[in-house]
Order: sequence, then structure tokens, then C-alpha cells
Amino acid sequence: MTTRALAVVSAGLSQPSSTRMLADKLSGAAVAKLAEDGIDTTVETFELRDVATDIMNHMLTGFPSPKLEAVIEAVTGADGLIAVTPIFTTSYSGLFKSFFDVIDSDALAGLPVVIGATAGTPRHSLALDYALRPMFTYLHAVVAPTGVFAATGDWGESADSVKTLPARIERASGELAALVAASDRSANIRDPFALDRPFGHLIGGLAGE
Repeated sequence: MTTRALAVVSAGLSQPSSTRMLADKLSGAAVAKLAEDGIDTTVETFELRDVATDIMNHMLTGFPSPKLEAVIEAVTGADGLIAVTPIFTTSYSGLFKSFFDVIDSDALAGLPVVIGATAGTPRHSLALDYALRPMFTYLHAVVAPTGVFAATGDWGESADSVKTLPARIERASGELAALVAASDRSANIRDPFALDRPFGHLIGGLAGE
């Protein structure tokens, strides 16, 4: 059976969180879609709150801890990524952005990604297209057309009965599954910490900052 690797990143701060809940529903649906095509999927899910201090230390020192390095390697070496963040002040959380800031700018090139976000009200849903999508496009990832936003009202009996959250999850996961099925990234892993330039050049560049 063909095997693919799927990484899931959740930037929820509480435990449990609606952000993690959305990430789990997206990954479960994607795995089911891939299984229909005879593709077995390994899933690694990461709560960024667990490596928040490691991310900040990496930003200050330029070196990842072994714990953070393992997360980065799993994300950059995956065949697909599900990335979900809570929306704070109309955009992604600082923790979410900081994690992707410490990854090499070329390490996500060609990576299929489904973006997701959670917030209290639907008025923040546009953050998917004016904040998350441009960031992953800048990183040269392949962003699935459908992003999934979940407001508080999308869960439970008050959910929209016209365009339900499960329907949006189903559509987005189907798009991701198609992209992941065609991916061979996990078989061609690139070192996310490899330097494209000589170390001496890097020191000189830092000295000039």
C-alpha cells in the first residue's frame, strides 16, 4: 500500500481548544479520503503551545532545541500539512507566525497545505485569505483552494445549516487528499537547517545587521 505523511499544526492555547478540534477533524477527513484511494497515511499532530518557549529561544539564538527540531523536520518532510490557528486581533496568532518564521523560507516549497482558523465570530473569517493564504504562498507552499474557518456558532445546534462546517471540512480535506496523493516529498526529505551559502558568508551577513 502507498504511504504518505501528514503533519498537523495547531496553535490553540487552551486545552482542549476548538483550534485543535478543527485540526483533528480536518486530518481525520483527509486520512479517510486517502484511504479510499488505497493510500495509508501516517499523521503527526503538534500543539505549538508545547514548544512555545523553544520557538522563542530559537528566534533569539538562531538554534532550535532538539524538541523543536523534531517538529520542524516532521513538518518540512511531510507530504501534506494542516495548519490551524486561532484569530487574534484580525490575524493569525503570534505563536503560529513565529513557528513558521523559524523555518527556512524554502523548506515548505511545493508542500500541499490546508489552512484553518477559529474565532468567536464569523466576521474574522476573511483572515484566511488576507493573512494565512498570503503567508503560505510567500513560502511557496501549495495552498488548497478551500480554507476552513470555524466560529463558535459553527459548533453544535446553532451551526449554519446551509453551508455546514462538516461540509467545508469535507471539501477542504478532499482537495488536500488529491494534492497529497500526488506528493513525493516524504521520499525526498530536504534538511530544513541546511545553509545555502557558506557559513562564513552567514557570519558576515549577521555582522552587517
